[in-house]
Amino acid sequence: MKKVYASAAEALDGLLFDGMFIAAGGFGLCGIPELLIDAIKDAGTKDITVASNNCGVDDFGLGILLQTRQIKKMISSYVGENAEFMRQYLSGELELEFNPQGTLAERMRAGGAGIPGFYTKTGVGTVIAEGKPHMDFDGVTYVLERGIVADLSIVKAWKADTSGNLVFRKTARNFNPPAATCGKVCVVEVEEIVPVGSLDPDHIHLPGIYVTRIIQGEHEKRIENRTVRSKESV
Repeated sequence: MKKVYASAAEALDGLLFDGMFIAAGGFGLCGIPELLIDAIKDAGTKDITVASNNCGVDDFGLGILLQTRQIKKMISSYVGENAEFMRQYLSGELELEFNPQGTLAERMRAGGAGIPGFYTKTGVGTVIAEGKPHMDFDGVTYVLERGIVADLSIVKAWKADTSGNLVFRKTARNFNPPAATCGKVCVVEVEEIVPVGSLDPDHIHLPGIYVTRIIQGEHEKRIENRTVRSKESV
């Protein structure tokens, strides 16, 4: 089965449609699938629901899909540094389903593991739990959260072999593995593709069974908030 494609546009060919549900990896601007996001923008796919920790910044990452009004709904933990995200939400132009970060990660992991739902204490007694089934276990109240199954997962990894086994680099691992597992189809962008057998099996973070298509590309690796010390403090 061919998994390596020449470009993001080729890797997404035949997978995009209006009204689709996409799970996207990344945290802030760390480990985001920026090349695939750009290709989705260029494809003009609209009315998208996106499950992601946040929505990038105004002019980078998922934020560019907000600027082009291609996203209809976000399932997120954090509005963050994105002023357009906040503006569209407060003006009623964008649907938003807030999830605590751990709950969102577990919803993705559960969907990828074939688990339709799970109970958690997180959010009980808050607006997060409104309208959701509750259950008491050992005298403690829990709320039911549904697993996420997306039409498409888009993630960023450091290395892949040609069969799709993935290695993530440090904190860029973040939401990428659970996002990758919960998609019916998973497309991955990486910095390097190596032959099968090049990766130490003990160092593989996500097995290739979850990965459908791969591209290799150059990445900007933008820093969301650059913070430096003054010379006097060194």
